[in-house]
Amino acid sequence: MIEIKKHGVLLEKTNNSFEKDGVLNPAAIKVGNTIHMFYRAVAKNNYSTIGYCKLSSPLEVEYRNTSPLFIPDAKHECHGLEDPRIVEIEGTYYLTYTAYDGVNALGALATSKDLVNWKKHGIVVPKISYQEFNILIEEKGSINEKYKRYNDYQNSSEIKKRNVFIWNKNFMFFPRKINNAFCFLHRIKPDIQIVKTMEKLEDLDTNFWGDYFHDFKKNIVLAPMHQHEASYIGGGCPPIETKDGWLLIYHSVHDTVEGYVYSACAALLDLNNPQKEISRLPYPLFKPEKEWELQGEVDNVCFPTAAILDGNTLYIYYGAADERIAVVSLSLSDLLAELALNEVKKYDNE
Repeated sequence: MIEIKKHGVLLEKTNNSFEKDGVLNPAAIKVGNTIHMFYRAVAKNNYSTIGYCKLSSPLEVEYRNTSPLFIPDAKHECHGLEDPRIVEIEGTYYLTYTAYDGVNALGALATSKDLVNWKKHGIVVPKISYQEFNILIEEKGSINEKYKRYNDYQNSSEIKKRNVFIWNKNFMFFPRKINNAFCFLHRIKPDIQIVKTMEKLEDLDTNFWGDYFHDFKKNIVLAPMHQHEASYIGGGCPPIETKDGWLLIYHSVHDTVEGYVYSACAALLDLNNPQKEISRLPYPLFKPEKEWELQGEVDNVCFPTAAILDGNTLYIYYGAADERIAVVSLSLSDLLAELALNEVKKYDNE
């Protein structure tokens, strides 16, 4: 087992109206000696914006904005911007987030050269109904029945008059191009999927996504395997490049008599072909145990979304009980050694 040090709560909600109901699920990136953190800030009625603070060390907040950095300015995000992640690729910062319009929750993108001036690119993942999705994927054979259970919700009387698309969340880039192409993860429940052939954003057109869904099964990079993943899994922190492969800190969900439990988990993907899973821990990396994780806006939640590597120490930032931001640390070398003991023998995507 890996020694996990829980440092407690890093950021709490404040009396500022934009973050009065909670702060959670941050993105973080280190530039020089400063860690820049972009976090989901929740106001009344679950209305989310993205707040900003900077850290002088992995555990010390130096400055915090008193107003949001990003606010909704388009219809597709009119109910909020949620759960950001960030990477830097060839001098450009890619901040991804979930755009929520009250019905649809879809991955969107903003870019910057300096972390100050930002350009929003809108929704990047496909807008596809469950019926369209089902037609495309069935041409190559059936997939996990949970796709229907989690995504066929268009007939609700409350939303049937709206264009309703499959929720596509946990959108995040790998921090460099792989084989000269952008690569990103996203999540349509219950699995984590990968896109790894995009040379530029403009490639993500209707034809691209049509081909993608025709071969959807081969684009599933991780599927639930263990008991703590029994309900579904989803992306967490952007992949971290290590000598052994891409380290993926993700989240798992399983149902209990007290409701869903969200845990942080770890897997390793092949450096040259991240569609290939190398190893996975058969148990949660860490799970809700402390008061700040067990009770909050949503109980029993550890939801990792950002990680900073400081030498051999990996700091993981996570949403705790959907109300506050907490941090743990662990030894990277110990984690890689433990993953090496849990190799995944079969590659379904080969």
